[in-house]
Amino acid sequence: VTALERSGVKDPGARLALIRGMRTATLLLKNGPFGTKEIDALKAFCRERAFDTAYFPGIGPGEDERFNRLDRPYFGEATRALLAPGRDDWIDRYKFMIAPATDDRPYFFHFFKWSSLRELLRLKEEGALPLLEWGYPVLVATLAQAVVLSATLILLPVVVVRRRLNEEARVREAGVAGYFAALGFAFMFVEIAFIQRLVLFLSHPLYAVAVALAGFLLFAGLGSRFSDRFAPHRTGRRVRTAVATIIAVGLLYLFALPVLLPPLMGLPDAAKVPLALVLIAPLAFPMGMPFPLGLARTHRIAPSLVPWAWGVNAFASVIAAILATLIAMHLGFTAVVMVALALYGVAALLVPREGPTATSE
Repeated sequence: VTALERSGVKDPGARLALIRGMRTATLLLKNGPFGTKEIDALKAFCRERAFDTAYFPGIGPGEDERFNRLDRPYFGEATRALLAPGRDDWIDRYKFMIAPATDDRPYFFHFFKWSSLRELLRLKEEGALPLLEWGYPVLVATLAQAVVLSATLILLPVVVVRRRLNEEARVREAGVAGYFAALGFAFMFVEIAFIQRLVLFLSHPLYAVAVALAGFLLFAGLGSRFSDRFAPHRTGRRVRTAVATIIAVGLLYLFALPVLLPPLMGLPDAAKVPLALVLIAPLAFPMGMPFPLGLARTHRIAPSLVPWAWGVNAFASVIAAILATLIAMHLGFTAVVMVALALYGVAALLVPREGPTATSE
């Protein structure tokens, strides 16, 4: 229904028909309204084979359940509700997540709702447990586990490390942690969102992962290598320049890629893969700079914090891979990118600063 409406169809119900048996259902979609002869043929087909016509244009009372009866004509009621003006409210009140999937939220099998969990567990003895989609709760549990372990393994070393830090380094400890955590989250968020965008363009998740990972690692590595050409006392300025470039390119891609890529999807893979790498380069190259620049600055401030900074960044990257999926399931990959760009902005504000004797930036 949503796809038809977005295509400009004013009466989606005139182009849809739904028939069902005991265990299966078949949705028919016509490029144009169903005619009387077609509806008659559909009803005859169902009558001869003991199928039920859950919906067809102009269906009347009592026509939706004849052979495979339920307590209530749920399929017919649901179909009419999805075709009615107030379907958004009906979807919100439904026991499962059935909002239509989109390119921005491509989770076709995400049906879980926390509000239904208690009822499903209560009815498990009556066969309701197979209706529980375990993927989402397991993902949330994995995130909670990762957060607890990360917090433990990041905070415990502080007890040991702080003994070797001078007073000035202790003051900067929180800023160092925030800087490298923000970079870890932001880098992974952008990378995962870009993989999803390339799935549509390259037509296969395997190709998208291979091309995106190779492209980001290659060009971010080149950016890291290039960053050592900057003078140490200009670290903050260079980080802010790199972040400004990341934010500008990221915002441009959010609006440009959905328009640019679809017309090029018919190209052969030999052309699409290099094109994808070319698109990755302007974004990945500056993304490789803030980490080594911040690490070099941290080494000058407090060398004992360097391995800890590595750990903070690594743990943030692990958590980000899970968190990005959860954000995309609820808000979409556009929101994942926006959060990533905001985190890069936070990192630019948290660049580790040297003491008052350091050269001004």
